Order: sequence, then structure tokens, then C-alpha cells
Amino acid sequence: MKQLTQNLRTGETLLEEVPVPHPGPGEVLIRTRCTLVSAGTERMLVRFGRAGWIGKIRQQPDKVGQALDKIRTDGLSSTLRAVKGKLNAPLPLGYCNAGTVVAVGAGVHSFAVGDRAVSNGPHAQYVRVPENLTVRIPDSVSDEEATFTVPGAIGLQGIRLCNPTLGETIVVAGLGLIGQLTARLLLANGCRVIGLDPDEERIRLATDVGIRTCRVGGKSDPVRFVQETTGGRGADAVLLTAATEDDGLVHQAAQMCRKRGRIVLIGTAGLHLRRSDFYEKELSFQVSRSYGPGRYDPRYEEKGYDYPPEHVRWTVRRNFEAVLELLADRRIDVRPLISERLPLEGYRKIYDRIETGQNLATLLDFPEAAEGKQPASVPVVENRPDVSTVFPGFAATTVVRRNGTAWGIVGAGNFVRSTLLPALKEARIPVKHIVSRSGLTAADAARKAGIPVCGSDYREMLNDPEIGLVLIATRHDLHVPLAVEALKAGKHVYVEKPLALDEDGLSRLTEAYENRPEGITLTTGFNRRFAPLAVRLKGMLDTLPKNIVVTVNAGALPPDHWTHDPETGGGRIAGEACHWIDLCGFLTGSRIVAVCADRLGETVGHPADNVSILMRHADGSRATVHYFSNGHRSFPKERIEVFSGGKVFVLDNWKSLRTYGAGNHHRYRTRQDKGHRTLLLRLQETLCKGETPPIPFESLAGTTRATLAVAESLRQRTWIDIPPK
Repeated sequence: MKQLTQNLRTGETLLEEVPVPHPGPGEVLIRTRCTLVSAGTERMLVRFGRAGWIGKIRQQPDKVGQALDKIRTDGLSSTLRAVKGKLNAPLPLGYCNAGTVVAVGAGVHSFAVGDRAVSNGPHAQYVRVPENLTVRIPDSVSDEEATFTVPGAIGLQGIRLCNPTLGETIVVAGLGLIGQLTARLLLANGCRVIGLDPDEERIRLATDVGIRTCRVGGKSDPVRFVQETTGGRGADAVLLTAATEDDGLVHQAAQMCRKRGRIVLIGTAGLHLRRSDFYEKELSFQVSRSYGPGRYDPRYEEKGYDYPPEHVRWTVRRNFEAVLELLADRRIDVRPLISERLPLEGYRKIYDRIETGQNLATLLDFPEAAEGKQPASVPVVENRPDVSTVFPGFAATTVVRRNGTAWGIVGAGNFVRSTLLPALKEARIPVKHIVSRSGLTAADAARKAGIPVCGSDYREMLNDPEIGLVLIATRHDLHVPLAVEALKAGKHVYVEKPLALDEDGLSRLTEAYENRPEGITLTTGFNRRFAPLAVRLKGMLDTLPKNIVVTVNAGALPPDHWTHDPETGGGRIAGEACHWIDLCGFLTGSRIVAVCADRLGETVGHPADNVSILMRHADGSRATVHYFSNGHRSFPKERIEVFSGGKVFVLDNWKSLRTYGAGNHHRYRTRQDKGHRTLLLRLQETLCKGETPPIPFESLAGTTRATLAVAESLRQRTWIDIPPK
């Protein structure tokens, strides 16, 4: 299928060929008929992409400090690679999509195949959208009108925060697309509306529907105009729908307001507020966030949880529905706002001149989708199960052929693109196939890494006899079901850490491994033990018991980051601390027999990412892993100290190793190497030569059991024994 993307490094707007996505649980797959180009919002992305490095820095100055800190800790080349990787990732354009439902995921009940639907999907022939961000289009509303639903909801959410009453005078500052829709919604609400904008055509469009207008610029004084229009009282509220970095917009809004008036920011503006503006009139100021309650809440968007209407009357979806009802009742008419209509292939005409801001709203038509053409890979049956929800026993229909030596990759996130793919390329390991749920990231990774096949359905690679090994680098909750399927399909498996999120998942995977076809191996991405300095350190240690102290300056993640989600990410201890638990087992050469953990912060719901983990090993060694998120990013991320037999060894951030008491004082330096390439090479030897797996499964399972015991120790606040299995 075709999809519009923006490259933030080069500034190019591209129409790319990408795989058709597949709907997961709670998701809807829509075949697009038309989309709306919201010039104001998309202009910001295009402008950032087309800016030079200095311009990008000016637009995001906070990122400069982060980059400098990373240079100090990880080095210049690593930092440049990370920055370029993020900027090179394709960014989907668009968020106003109307079309026809062609498939629904498990658990979707409000849509059926053939329904017309509107969503915040991008400019693509097929879009995969959560059910809570999708609404059925009424029969009396055309697809073209329906594309205005999402920007209309943005304006509507700002209005709800403003809480206008019948007869109040509301100023809308900025009559772009969202401003025009906001002003019309206010009229429908029974308000007197004053519109401000410098553009003559936008002023005309607003005037035609009964909005009192003032053209800003020249000798005109919008503050005086508002005061005169309101008889000197001032406006009851001002909604700021313009896009500017000027602090004067908020100051001007304050001057327009009556005492105890309200100001709501829907667009963008400089926010160096003047205390006197708000103190003298007791004004209130609020920033509106997108479409309404539920936006950016993973539970609402991704898991389909709704807010009860008796507690949250207007959510994202209910705001969408309200706009569509107004369109259906002809309370608002959006047709005069359409500036132009073009086929998808004419996108350059739009984006080449988007900086001018001439077109208010341009519609993109998708003729192939309108004619009903769709790739054969698109499922047209309802309730296709996702592997994370229903395990279908895929091996029963899979041809088991293990003679291939190429790799297939499931997942194309930032870690795959920035770390694994460069390491695979450096190791000259052949990758034939890469898939991701969206399809877009897989297509981008395939193009840049020279991978011949990309897609959105991992089952295709499981049926490919040339694929000998499947690398799984998805979100954590999919590791077990995907690994189980790949083992049953007769593929070697490399699954990124964690191996499993709970005992049930580990049991399922252990059973699948024990019943795997002969010669098939499973490896987890515990790459630290393959780092050159870790191997050197291991060679220096004798058989005496050891004391190991590992300090991890992990850095903080937002509380709503998916890693913290117990169902999806399992928490940072399960998802990340397992790295250093495994490393301790590698350095001691002895299994972990008991763990005890304590954390900083006992608040309910507080993420367990400031944790000290004590471990007893069977040989008498003791290890401590301090996993902290409350440090500063300028401090090195990882430090390993080993005390044994009168000697001390200090490994600092995988760039240096110092020895104390081991004969002459030694210090070994190298470029930062965390062992990814070496682990991948060992896996390829296993695949091609039948070598033993890089890490025995018993060790993988032991590390996983120890990691799961950490969570149990935090719950019980005591030592947890780990019996041998």
C-alpha cells in the first residue's frame, strides 16, 4: 500500500510503498477513501524536517543538553548514530482519515466489515486504528465531511474547557482550520463569536457564517475592536487557535478579556506570561490537550478501556461522535472550508507550498481504495485473533524446514534499527525478512538495511524455508507466544530480553523448548556477557567466591511509558535489570539460589525502578545490583565492581577495565562495546555449523526465575529462595 511520511532529517515528504498493517486486539483496519491535510499541524512537522541542524536545535534546545551528556558517557560516534537514527525514522503524516472497515481485531464489537468509519489514522491506503479512536460515520455525512471530525474535536475539547454559556462572547484568535471549526461550534452553542486573523480569505469565510471578524495587522487594533463590540465589558473568554512562538498573543488575549474571564490555548504560543495580566483581572488560563480525555492514555487508546460517562461525560470518542452529529444535523457546514481536492499522487503540490499557509483544508482522494482494490494479504474476516490474545496452534499448519541460514526479524523499533541491524550488517549476517505491526517501520528498516522482504505478518517468515532463525524484538508481552510459535515452526529463536514476564510464560516456553525439533536452539539477548571487557574480566577471575557490585544509572522514564505497564512491559526490573542479573551469573559461573530486593519509594503505583537487588550464588558469591532511575544522565550508565581474592576489578561503562592487586596496575581501554555483535556471530555459527547455543537454556531460565523472584521479594519484603529445576 502507499503511505505519506516525513523524514525529519532531510525534510523530504515521501509517498512510500509499505506493507498493509494487520489489526490486533481492539483494533480496526480501515481502507481509506479520503483524508484531510490539516495545514497548520502538518506544517510544523514539515518545517522542522526542512530546517538545518541549527534550526532543529533552536526548535528543540532541550535535546542539546541530552546529546552532550550522551557524548560524555557513550562517545561521539554512538551519539551521532542515535541522533541520526531517530531523525531518519519515517514519521507518518496526517490524522484525519475516512474510509471503510475491512477487518476488525479480537474484542471489537462496535464495528463490522463494511462500516464507514472516521479515525485519526494517517495518510495511508490502509490504517490500523484503536477502536476508541474510531467512530462510525452517519449515512447523512459524506466521507469528505467526516474527515473534519478529528480537527473539529480538537476545537470542541478547547470549548469544553472554556465552558461557554448561552449568549457569552467568545473570541477565537486564529482562523485557520481548527479556528474556523471552533468558531462554528461556538455559534452552534449559542455564543456570540469574534474571529481574529490576518488573512483576508479566512476572514471572509468566517464572516459568511455570521462570525464578527477583525483582520489583524496594519492599523487595526483587535483589543479595541473586542472592547467596542462588547460595549466595554470585554470578552467572556478567548480561545487561542493560532500557531506562534510570540508571547504577545497571550498578553493580547488577557487585554481582551473581562474580569475573571477565561483563556484557553488550543494552538501554540509563547508562554512567558505576565503576572499582572492575570492578577489584575483574576483570569484563568488553561491548555487544551488534543481531542479530549483518553488521548495519550494507553489504557484508553491501546487497551480499549472507556471512562464511565457518569464520571467523564466527554471522551475522545464521544467528542468525535458529537462533531459527527452536528454535521449530520447540518448545525455546522464544513464544505466551504475545502480549499482543494487532489489524488494521493498529487501530494507534492500540497507539501511544496504548505509553508505559505494558503490552503485551509485540502482533501486527498485514494482512488484505488475507492474502487475496492486491496492486496490479497488484507484479512477481510472479522475477529482475526492476535497472537498475544489467542494462541491458534500455528505449528499444525506450518511446514517444518530447517535448512535455511537467513534471519527473519519480528519488530522494527528503535533498538532494532539503531543497534541490532548495524550489528548484523557489521557481522555480515544475511537478513531476508523483517516485519512490524504497522508495516511502515519494517519497510523503512528493510530499505535502509537492504533487507529484501518486509511485511506486517510474521507468519510469512515462519513458513519460509530459507529462514533459519527468527529474531524477536517486540514489546515484552509478545516474546513468549512468538517464541513458542517459532520453535514449533522449526526455527532457531533469538528473543530479546526479557525471556518471560511471569512463571506461566516461562513454563509455556520451557515446554515448547523441551518439545522442539531436534537441533533447534533458543537464545535470549543477554549480550553483556559477550562484551570484550566482560570476557576479559571473566578470564582474570579465579574460582574463589566473589563480591560483585553493579550500579546501573538507568535514567527515568515517564510513568505512563509502556515498559512500566505490568501486562505489556512487565516493569523495568523484568525488562532491563535481567541484563545485570545474568551478568553476575556469568562472572561467578554459579547459579543464583536466593534474592532479596528493596526499593526507594513505597507509594502505591510507584514504578519499581529504584531497586537494590541482593543475590546469593551457589558457590558462596554475593552480588548486588543497584538499578536506579533517579540519577543524572551525565553520569556513566553502567559500572561493575568485582572484589575477590585480594583483588579488585572495575569495569566502567564498557569502555575501560581497571585492575587493582592483580600484579601491576592495569587499565584496558576500548570503544564502547556491549557484546551485541559477538552474540549475533555466535548465533550464526550455531545456525550454520550446528554449534552449541551461546547461552544454555538452563542459564536463561535461571536468570528469568531470579528476575521474577525479585518482584516476589519486593511484594513479600523478604528473601526468596530459588530451587534448582
